Amino acid sequence: MARSSAQVLERTTAEHGTVRPAAAPETADVAPARPAPPRPARRRLPRPPGRRAPLWFAALIAGAVLAAAPSVLSSPEHPTIDASDYGLGAASDVALSGGIDDAGVRRSITEAEAQARLGELAASRAAREPKTVVPVSGYRLTTCFCMRWGQFHPGWDMAAPLGTPIYAATDGVVLKAGRESGFGNAIYIQDAEGFVHIYGHMRYYDVEAGDIVHAGDEIAQIGNEGYSTGPHLHWQIHIGGIDGRPTDPQAWLAERGVNT
Repeated sequence: MARSSAQVLERTTAEHGTVRPAAAPETADVAPARPAPPRPARRRLPRPPGRRAPLWFAALIAGAVLAAAPSVLSSPEHPTIDASDYGLGAASDVALSGGIDDAGVRRSITEAEAQARLGELAASRAAREPKTVVPVSGYRLTTCFCMRWGQFHPGWDMAAPLGTPIYAATDGVVLKAGRESGFGNAIYIQDAEGFVHIYGHMRYYDVEAGDIVHAGDEIAQIGNEGYSTGPHLHWQIHIGGIDGRPTDPQAWLAERGVNT
């Protein structure tokens, strides 16, 4: 069989023990083969979480939120806030009573509570004027402290236009203010001497139980509420407390240097 010139090798004699390459081929028009590009290494993908995917994802989000919360809440734009910023004690000091203290929503206070609050007025009362005023300016007395329609009328009826201001006759503490049978609305104020002043028939009032008022403070406006035949204030004064004996407003004013 004939050998091709590209495959012929010239061997040395057995004595030399070496192999020599064959002579160069007669033609050189065949380009050498390019090495094959390296095969990219295979990446192993993580296995999917399967049925627990929702739980895994939720846990991942929760962890991220908790990790970021301290830095967000303590930043200058979002300063940390606790109960002490609002004048409250620590959470462990808050009584878990299960409801709101009813003292905050009551419509009246006791006469003993009012007497305790009246102590707050004693220090400044001596230097303050006036100490006593007539509750309505420019009024017309339509009913006196006297008999009327076969029964005794225990106060004054002071007629004036709707909306005329009503003033506190003297310093005191509001016992109660709001709806009252017969009066429509009424305000009960206890003064430092123990008298209780009752103002009735007003449509609007500006005080509530526990308020401290001073002589001349506006507490309400003339109305026509309850059993009333026209806009007026019914002013009544009781000696010795809310259930005490009525006294004549004219005599009460005169004893304090106010003439009507």
